[in-house]
Amino acid sequence: MRVKCVLCDKIEKLEDQSPLAKKLRNRPIHTYMCESCHSRIKERTEDRKTSENFITYRHSSKEETW
Repeated sequence: MRVKCVLCDKIEKLEDQSPLAKKLRNRPIHTYMCESCHSRIKERTEDRKTSENFITYRHSSKEETW
């Protein structure tokens, strides 16, 4: 199966029977990201987490009582 990275438009080949290929084939909403883009995003996210400029927004769950 040929796949295209969403960020850098690099075309790669996956085995047809791999779990990732099956996920991409059966659920079109999922997108593929190559390993170099994935690692780049991971590194930058880790850097932001350590710099204290990273804010995790949590949903405040208010239970409604009827």
